[in-house]
Amino acid sequence: MTPTTPPAGFAELFERHYEAVFRSALRVTGNPADAEDVLQTVFLRLLSRGEEAGSGELPAAYFKRAAVNAAVDVLRRRELRAESAYEDREHPVETPLLLKERLRRAIAVLDGEDASLFLLRYVEGLSNEELAVAFQIEKNNVAVRLHRIRHRLQAEMER
Repeated sequence: MTPTTPPAGFAELFERHYEAVFRSALRVTGNPADAEDVLQTVFLRLLSRGEEAGSGELPAAYFKRAAVNAAVDVLRRRELRAESAYEDREHPVETPLLLKERLRRAIAVLDGEDASLFLLRYVEGLSNEELAVAFQIEKNNVAVRLHRIRHRLQAEMER
């Protein structure tokens, strides 16, 4: 296998999961260009894994989590270079678009696993049981962590 030849089954894996990865990334980033970057990142990371990537055994939850993690990275990079026109106003109008952007900035401040946990629960709709399995923690701990994460986000957004 040459470095440019994808492993057998990779194209099928891409066809099966690319829409879900793109949608997850778009919901998190709110930007189609960023969602495309996330899509590319997720599948390039998978390609770098070689033969393992073509096995077709990866579950849909893997792709949602990979998309959310990569999208959080995009939010963090965006936060580092963001200069919003809204911040220049003395009393900005709180529009739904501005509120979503403030939430994205607050999420970018979270620890990576907390951001993923929050987004997978409240954006992707995974249940606490599914999260407990994905993160290998007790179901009750999922609920407690989500409660703490919501309070931290609220505090970040009130700044």
